[in-house]
Amino acid sequence: MPDINTDPVFDPKLYNEDLAPVSPNKRTWGTWNYASLWISMSMCIPTYMLASSLIEGGMNWWQSVVTIFLGNIIVLIPMILNGHAGTKYGIPFPVLARASFGTTGANIPALLRAIVACGWFGIQTWIGGVSFYQILRVWMPSLSEPMVTGFFPPALEMVCFLIFLAINMIVVYFGVDSIRKLLVFKAVFLPAAAFALLFWAIYSTDGLDRILDQSSKFQTSSEFWKFFFPALTGMVGFWATLSLNIPDFTRYATSQKAQINGQMIGLPPSMAVFSFIGVVVTSATTIIYGTTIWDPVILAGKFENKILVTLAMLAIAISTLATNIAANIVSPANDFANLNPTKITFRTGGYITGIIGILICPWKLIADPSGYIFTWLVGYSSLLGPIGGIMISDYFFVRKQKLILEELYQEGKTYSYKNGFNSKAIMALILGILPNIPGFLVTVKLIPADLVPEWLTNLYHYGWFVGFFISGLVYFILMKNKIKEPKKHH
Repeated sequence: MPDINTDPVFDPKLYNEDLAPVSPNKRTWGTWNYASLWISMSMCIPTYMLASSLIEGGMNWWQSVVTIFLGNIIVLIPMILNGHAGTKYGIPFPVLARASFGTTGANIPALLRAIVACGWFGIQTWIGGVSFYQILRVWMPSLSEPMVTGFFPPALEMVCFLIFLAINMIVVYFGVDSIRKLLVFKAVFLPAAAFALLFWAIYSTDGLDRILDQSSKFQTSSEFWKFFFPALTGMVGFWATLSLNIPDFTRYATSQKAQINGQMIGLPPSMAVFSFIGVVVTSATTIIYGTTIWDPVILAGKFENKILVTLAMLAIAISTLATNIAANIVSPANDFANLNPTKITFRTGGYITGIIGILICPWKLIADPSGYIFTWLVGYSSLLGPIGGIMISDYFFVRKQKLILEELYQEGKTYSYKNGFNSKAIMALILGILPNIPGFLVTVKLIPADLVPEWLTNLYHYGWFVGFFISGLVYFILMKNKIKEPKKHH
């Protein structure tokens, strides 16, 4: 593939250095780069909370771990498939989306994905803020436990949240390179801290057997399955964001083999291991404290040694900062830049992410386990599943992996469709989202349950799968025989 420069043939509205194809000489990521990326991203506080929320929901340890492992095996498939185009053509997610949605229409999936990333940014920032608050509590015991009872959190918790947000924005100002040392710190410290927590749980309960002996809270198999399928959708939803924008990373791959093997080695095993720690520690809290503590930040705040708690909270804050920048700012910043490449820089995109991260009220998203899984994870997966279905259908089945690279950056050519929008992709997207809306409205209690047939409400519990397959199939049917074989492709 030839280098692409700022030749006048490329429309400035569609092209800047961040969005340009990566030249072959800059594609240096091998198998272990991708494996380590996933190990690093999997080892974060939300992964722990993901596992512990399943325990809180009623599962036993092996049911929780198997659910998470299955979810990650499923989401690995679209991850690898969407990653293929990134590796073959060196293009990021917003540019790949132009092939199916149109040069202007690509902003729709990019913005939907960006807003979800802003939500994750808000959640991670809230976790970092609470860790600051826990440090204050250790040295000022009169402060109450962090708890959100009204719509807004108490003033001091909000201040801690805003301070941590400001630190994130400072990193954005100085650029992503400034986070590299923090990522190294995280890669060393967070696994060590996690295993130390595991050791504490086993030691405090007189052995692993007692922890793992705890049975499932479900009385019947129907109760279990009723919880399992939405939980599985939530597990898929956890990485549904990155399954779309994985080309942002695979565009640097040395080969298809490197990105495929790296993701297979890195994602499901590391999620299973880290979630197992979350499961064991959460189960142990039930024995030690008589109540299930699913939030590790709250748990660490219960330790008696002031120095230990302070160090643990600082470590959580630094690890969270590193994850936040890598996973939740880089992608939405690129997505916002795609709206107007000449005016919106990476830095500006990062600031926009920060503002939306506040407006999304993250303290409400993770206030309880059911809200975390069934509202947040399942809700947004219902939006992102259809986008994934359309993009995979377009690239593999409609175009058969053949794109005209330069025309992805040109107005009035193949991927402009009509006025920059592919109406068939938008129709397929709407039809994939529609079946999930009634169930979502019932879940967030905007409409009473008796207004919607039960089967339609239950459909929402499979939101990602329903949207993925409906949109993918509708798109293929609408686009079949509409695509001419490109005369040239790279």
